[in-house]
Amino acid sequence: MKINELLSSPSEWVRTEGPNSKIVMSSRVRFARNLRNVPFPGWAKKPERQKSLELIKPVVEQLPEMATAFSDSMDNLAALDKQVLVERHLISREHAAKNVGSGVVINDKETLSVMINEEDHLRMQAIKSGLQLKSIFKVIDKVDTELESVLDFAYSPRLGYLTACPTNVGTGMRASAMVHLPAMVLSDQINQVVQAVNKLGLAVRGLYGEGTEALGNVFQVSNQTTLGEKEADVIDRLNKVILQIIDHEENARITLLEKKPRLVYDQVGRAYGALSNAHTVSSKEALNLLSLLRMGVDLELFPATTRVIVDEMFVVAQPAHVQKAAERKLTAEERDIFRADLIRHRLKDVAKPIVATAAPPEGPTELA
Repeated sequence: MKINELLSSPSEWVRTEGPNSKIVMSSRVRFARNLRNVPFPGWAKKPERQKSLELIKPVVEQLPEMATAFSDSMDNLAALDKQVLVERHLISREHAAKNVGSGVVINDKETLSVMINEEDHLRMQAIKSGLQLKSIFKVIDKVDTELESVLDFAYSPRLGYLTACPTNVGTGMRASAMVHLPAMVLSDQINQVVQAVNKLGLAVRGLYGEGTEALGNVFQVSNQTTLGEKEADVIDRLNKVILQIIDHEENARITLLEKKPRLVYDQVGRAYGALSNAHTVSSKEALNLLSLLRMGVDLELFPATTRVIVDEMFVVAQPAHVQKAAERKLTAEERDIFRADLIRHRLKDVAKPIVATAAPPEGPTELA
């Protein structure tokens, strides 16, 4: 499979059809693994990285799950294609900067990817739409077992799997859910939730993980500890916390509709109006406005079929996807124009939001 074939359609996980997908956009489980008695990528010289790549990549390609996969070395990929893979959460920003001696293997549905010689020799991940942490753990655990039957992983009976970063030592596992929380942001509850989650030993990050902004009211919630805890226990704890976050977001939406319906209608209506009529829009503004449209779909202000359009726009409105769609080099200003045209075209058949005609007034109706 060639890179253009892989990127010709949105990732399967983008079609948010999984459990609790109104709020949980995707679930992901990642394992970090290294080869025994081989220098870790950060300390290895170029010939050593190339040698470990040549050892690992054919083994990954032989996995039954990778029968029709895309596979290549990072030095063969254009910078734009790498950035598209980052925007699809298939490789990290750090891996996109890699060249000779690093590689990637991605299945055709884009639900399974393996980075070779990122920070560790292997960073393998499974990703699906909705809250499916337990099922995708089984998927990636099976892949890990298959690889370990062929490759000799660096493992300590006392510490567990050895990794480049000490925070990954032990299970080497990071599990996360990407959650959409517009109501908690609108009602100024998000900081309280983030603080509560942090106290439980979990991390809350932005759209692209550590050090990134929560664009489009999307947050990543993940485990922080990998040492001294079983994988199944980590998954269970994270799953329970995500379910609590879902309850909080659903309650926030109900409360907003009960107490401040005009605020909800105004925010959703303005977002629809702006995106349906804008002729230039930045990626940050587009994601924040699409977030409000997505909440509008959840609140049945738009037909359910609108969800597919909005969810796909969440990905294709991002900078590298816009550049790729244009099939030519664009300036930042041209990207904003192209993005606006793209979104207007996709929304042209979406009717304006349907709001309650007899919404109660939110304040005194008579002058004092």
